Amino acid sequence: LNRRCLASHTDAGSSVEEMEFSWDEYLEDTGATAAPHGSFKHVDTSLQNGFAPGMKLEVAVKSDQNTYWVATIITTCGQLLLLRYDGYGEDRKADFWCDIMTADLHPIGWCEQNKKILKVPEGIKDRIPDQEEFLQRVLKGACSAPANLLEGLHRGKNPLDLIAPGSRLELQNVRDSLEAWIVTVVENVGGRLKLRYEGLDDSDKFDQWLFYLDPFLHQVGWAAQHGYSLQPPLAIKSLKSEADWQEILKKVKEEEEESSVPTDLFKDKPVIGVHSFSEGMKLEAVDPMAPFVISPATVLKVYNEKYFMIEIDDLRPERTTSQSYICHVNSAGIFPVQWSLKNGLHLSPPPGYPGQDFDWADYLKQCGAEAAPQSCFPSLTSSDHGFKENMKLEAVNPVDPEEVCIATVTKLKDSYLWLQLEGSKKPVPDCIVSVESMNIFPVGWCETNGYQLRPPRKAIVNKQKKIAVVQPEKQILSSRTVHDGLKNQELNSSDSVVINGKYCCPKIYFNHRCFSGPYLNKGRIAELPQSVGPGNCVLVLKEVLTLLINAAYKPSRVLRELQLDEEAAWHGHGETLKAKYKGKSYRATVEVVRTADRVADFCRKTCIKLECCPNLFGPQMVLDKCSENCSVLTKTKYTHYYGKRKNKRIGRPPGGHSNLEVAMKKPNKRRKRRKHFFVHKKKRSSTSVDNTPAGSPQVSEKKSLSSSPTQSELSHSLAQERDKRKRKLRTFSFSDDENKPPSPKDMKMEVAEKLQLDSNPLEWSVADVVRFLKSTDCAPLARIFLDQEIDGQALLLLTLPTVQECMDLKLGPAIKLCHHIERVKLAFYQQFAN
Repeated sequence: LNRRCLASHTDAGSSVEEMEFSWDEYLEDTGATAAPHGSFKHVDTSLQNGFAPGMKLEVAVKSDQNTYWVATIITTCGQLLLLRYDGYGEDRKADFWCDIMTADLHPIGWCEQNKKILKVPEGIKDRIPDQEEFLQRVLKGACSAPANLLEGLHRGKNPLDLIAPGSRLELQNVRDSLEAWIVTVVENVGGRLKLRYEGLDDSDKFDQWLFYLDPFLHQVGWAAQHGYSLQPPLAIKSLKSEADWQEILKKVKEEEEESSVPTDLFKDKPVIGVHSFSEGMKLEAVDPMAPFVISPATVLKVYNEKYFMIEIDDLRPERTTSQSYICHVNSAGIFPVQWSLKNGLHLSPPPGYPGQDFDWADYLKQCGAEAAPQSCFPSLTSSDHGFKENMKLEAVNPVDPEEVCIATVTKLKDSYLWLQLEGSKKPVPDCIVSVESMNIFPVGWCETNGYQLRPPRKAIVNKQKKIAVVQPEKQILSSRTVHDGLKNQELNSSDSVVINGKYCCPKIYFNHRCFSGPYLNKGRIAELPQSVGPGNCVLVLKEVLTLLINAAYKPSRVLRELQLDEEAAWHGHGETLKAKYKGKSYRATVEVVRTADRVADFCRKTCIKLECCPNLFGPQMVLDKCSENCSVLTKTKYTHYYGKRKNKRIGRPPGGHSNLEVAMKKPNKRRKRRKHFFVHKKKRSSTSVDNTPAGSPQVSEKKSLSSSPTQSELSHSLAQERDKRKRKLRTFSFSDDENKPPSPKDMKMEVAEKLQLDSNPLEWSVADVVRFLKSTDCAPLARIFLDQEIDGQALLLLTLPTVQECMDLKLGPAIKLCHHIERVKLAFYQQFAN
């Protein structure tokens, strides 16, 4: 990933301020959303590597490298394949990733040809009693992975990577006639090619930018195969003699083999159908070179059943040039007569038309022409494209194709977008583009492909910054320097988010039928898109997590569950996510993985963290029945004590304050509300409030009214214990499994209800407190303690009034709970206070 900077010069002209555009900050500041990745079909297609789910191949067995077995491709991701040995059925636990470049992979039939052994792996040996019969059955009608993608020079390469600088293609002339000329690839940016006419050498005056799937771009030899002549366009023909052009053609043919690209590279190009236009027909059209207005146009010439030429009408007698270009039946920007009127749009009258009130009936009569019938425009059918007004994306500036700008959808009509471009060198009106245009891209496309995105004129500075992490109650938790590491540093090849310079994350599916757990709203989950991606791992996973947060009953609660524990080791990349709940904004750092081989495990672990089905989202689509059999689960056990009450938070003051004199009262309401709040999750440091950064809001809190034990005694005891322990290992230690019951060694309960503890309750974590409660007859209340993050210090502060008020408990259950709390306090004084 390349860091792209905008130089902002001062009046003196000597100092330069380095600025960096951040999509995240920009979307937050504008309150806009990014257009969904799935709306850009051409980008989706460019990420395909030639392998497809369902293809089969022969793979070396890990436990015995001398034997092989048939495996099926589950999903693809750049040069990575997710495979499953045949025989495992729907069991995904044995799925494994492998790298095409390094793994021992072969097409079906390779073992037989090379006298290698096909042998059932040990894990499924008992499922396949007859190997020969099994292979005959699973390989009948099976599609083998292409041999050329597993062997030779093209092995492991994304087909798109084969269009390297120096490669040659043929480009149809879209202005003059149905001729073509050789073009050389100067640059390949994620499939967007900078092309130079052959023979112009280093001159870039006539260079063009086209996406490789453009219907007018072909492999060398296309013109000869389809009966078109190879002629340089009129714009450059006069630059050389006819003999020079013929010499250039001869040279191209001699070098054809070394500069050609694979023919199957264009297999995903849109198929051009048969049109029904006739010469002289009138229509409405947008000039692709200046797509800002809709104008009357005429079918000037019909070449054949596929191609015709239209001209933008111009009635001025003194005109010297015409705006004409080649079209086909699926060309964008051509409409039937009256389309603008029916959609409430302005139709720009032809230059030289008398008056401003253009009327099609009068105009057709005046020209003696007929309107092209509706049947000539099949591409106008509206589709579920996913774009909405005010969405953001990246788009090519039609006036300067070198520029890719931030774009905002300002209007939608049928399958067309009106885009406002920001940051262009010269301001341009709103552009009219098709939703299937290959000149629009998802947010982050430029950054991922190392290309300069034109930032807005007031760029957002993204520098290191000190962030105060606060609770909704505005309590100060901690401060830390936040680095945007992924964007500001070069990544090693081992942990790069891209493979061969391309996206690497597979599609992430939302399996709506799966159990959504206690935190996520089933109805909102059902409204999520079926999938996100593929794309850059960090960007895709961040989008997935953001969608999940927004689909929660309490977005801030899910954000806290996902938050990265600062004491844990970072194995991925820290991304800042946001949530809004009850008018307040929350922010937290969440760890996401960078590489595709870790995506499946990341999704599964995140699902488990949110207590939903492990298949709720991930790179696998659940079709009929979930492998986890999650349909039998119910939310009752999760929501009985969690979802029914609007509890007040009472946990230990966040940030791990060692001063227990801090109590649990809401902050002063007159305090100015901060714009953003940050969520703190299970942090246990000994940093006091005084360590907050300068200028951070301080916590105003009363002393607790606890009567037994006294606050001063607890504070003194805690100070002594803190000096003693120095992070020593606890003797009273539980595993991370909060459902595991305490062992007899951990806790001894005598008949007289006297409690004997093996560790100081001041050192208990939230999980320790939860397990203690689960060993009592107040076990059903453990969920509240977990939700409120009440650790040992907070437990010792609880009194009957506090419990009743903050936990919303009736007197009976509150007394029963306080009985156990008093037993812990008594044991604390007898065993540890002195």
